[in-house]
Amino acid sequence: TRAAARARPLSGPAPVTDVAKLCVCDLLVAECDVNCCCDPDCSAAEFSLFTTCSVPIVIGDSRLCSQKAAIYSLDVEANPPERIFKLIDQSNPSIFCIHATNYKEALSFSPSPVPTSENFDQLLEEFGSASFSAEPGSWNMNTDAQDSSDGNETYRYEYGVPIQTVDAFLRLPSPVVSSWCSDANPAGFLVNQATKCTRSVSVEKCVDIQAVSMLFYINSSILAVPQSSQMVNITVQSIVVQSLNGMQTLVNGSDGLRLPMILAGLCINVVLGVSYHITYTDTGEIIEAAAAFVLGAINKEALAIQQSFGISFTQVNTEPVPLSGNPGYVVGLPLRAGFKPQGYPFPVGIVCAALVLNTNKYSQFTILQSIANQDCLAAQGARTPILFGYNMVSGCKLRITSAMKCQLLSQTLLDLLKGQNFPEYVASFGNSQAQDVLDWVPITHLHTSEQTMREFITLLQSSCQIPVSLEIEVKWTKYGSLVNPQARIVNVTATITSTTLQQLPSGRERIIPITSSVVFTDISSPAEPGYKAWPTINVKLPFDFFFPFV
Repeated sequence: TRAAARARPLSGPAPVTDVAKLCVCDLLVAECDVNCCCDPDCSAAEFSLFTTCSVPIVIGDSRLCSQKAAIYSLDVEANPPERIFKLIDQSNPSIFCIHATNYKEALSFSPSPVPTSENFDQLLEEFGSASFSAEPGSWNMNTDAQDSSDGNETYRYEYGVPIQTVDAFLRLPSPVVSSWCSDANPAGFLVNQATKCTRSVSVEKCVDIQAVSMLFYINSSILAVPQSSQMVNITVQSIVVQSLNGMQTLVNGSDGLRLPMILAGLCINVVLGVSYHITYTDTGEIIEAAAAFVLGAINKEALAIQQSFGISFTQVNTEPVPLSGNPGYVVGLPLRAGFKPQGYPFPVGIVCAALVLNTNKYSQFTILQSIANQDCLAAQGARTPILFGYNMVSGCKLRITSAMKCQLLSQTLLDLLKGQNFPEYVASFGNSQAQDVLDWVPITHLHTSEQTMREFITLLQSSCQIPVSLEIEVKWTKYGSLVNPQARIVNVTATITSTTLQQLPSGRERIIPITSSVVFTDISSPAEPGYKAWPTINVKLPFDFFFPFV
């Protein structure tokens, strides 16, 4: 606290900069800058012509609790007006400030060691690898430092919290500043990740490299909840063996370990990929952990291998649903859709789990799929998922006879266009969860008609309306940072277009085209609204303007 800091026998920091000599508005050399009251080149006569002080106060280090401040102002009542300068001691109003600089080394950068013939080997060992960072073993895992008042607290994993093991954290190797693998990347709870990195290997030393052994990834048990004694062992879910030419084979009975070994000039059972799958409860407790491995072989010519790592999470007693992005949609992946349970007695906004996934495969938004013979009656049930960013058109032909009943035909075509369970909502993000109701966009339904005035008069007498097309428009926008924008769906409109079908004479037939289409529209706003575009200068440069460059 500030009171305790004052009680210490430490003197305040000596100012390293004289604020009376600082002047950020002094831009002209040996000339007076207008309204720059701290400019030493200005005379009293020039100060009398100033209208204001562009920099009224100059301070040193803003992090200090007590600091010098140079105050500049103008006395306009004087004749002529004159500049007023004051040097005062100013107190920092922030509760977080530096009272005493008792760590002198922090005031300057430490000099880097200069390589010499004596220390070269030591520096090479310390900084010569692809990455040099604190290993997980050096992280502070001292649970005794916790406040005793938290003794009755129930721990649980929350989103993004590193998954703890008995010795450190669950490692998910990833590239850091280069493509080389760093084993200091902890896996975060409920954070699906997929990484690829390069690791240096050799046949002679492959048995001694821990990161290419299965044991390195499953030898440490996971804590069911943070800071608990309950542990969850990592089991081997599957093992796939990859040959030198890339062919993969699933190994039957994947319970045993396959450790690296040298055989006939090859190092076999080298870990090429690890995929973790974590099962958790709704209370944030991990109950199962499994790892799927891809093992391969390297020859003497191999100097490095590429490893892939991934982790996914599934809540217990739920079916895993593939995502279409994390968080934003990825072009080419299906739109995720759902609907509100029928007969649910409460509004969607109150019941956070009111949205359930659609009953079609993987809860995807689908449209009519075109078939070879273009027969609409044969195409019933053939659906294709709507892929984000892909404009799609499909259709078929319907042969209508005089014996067809209008009401039955209209319902059949509507089911053909919309499918059995047309969704009510579309996920705004590729990873939207069913319980997050605000992350789902309702589908707006519109109905139009192709009939003319003559057909409308005929409709009043005897005819019927049948749907002939379904047009789906998906409006999306770029969301988040300009460096890595995420695709977010903001509006979905489904338009059914109907046409008038008049009664056909006996024995006559008519062929009607039935179509479905999907259009994606980017409605992203400009990065800086309100700013006008740069003007275009229509001018011809001289032919040798860029000489001697092309």
